Amino acid sequence: MKFIHRLGFYSGGFIIGLIILFFFLSGKKTSCDYGPEARVLKNIRIKNRLYSPKALQKLSKNNIDTANISEILHNGNVDFSKSNTDLDSCKQYVVKGKVLDKKILVIIENCNDNATILDADIEN
Repeated sequence: MKFIHRLGFYSGGFIIGLIILFFFLSGKKTSCDYGPEARVLKNIRIKNRLYSPKALQKLSKNNIDTANISEILHNGNVDFSKSNTDLDSCKQYVVKGKVLDKKILVIIENCNDNATILDADIEN
């Protein structure tokens, strides 16, 4: 069998496999969160979110809504150099994001059951 025929059979099977996967996975909410940043943000997003009084005060002072915090948890970046991940029970993460043309820094305490927003500040 010539190389061009083998390539054609391989390509045909590969395309059929992709189409089958597309139909099977299209209705499901599948995600590929393999990086450490994506895993941390997903872990925080799926937990019950609580807000400390200090965080709520700063959010209202800076006209930031809790929906904006949710947007930061989808599109933000975790700053692992400023985060405290050595704790056993609840790790603290610093998440930076941009919402409404404001750079926002959020400090989150990620425990087993809840994720508590400890502080939220606007960066300069």
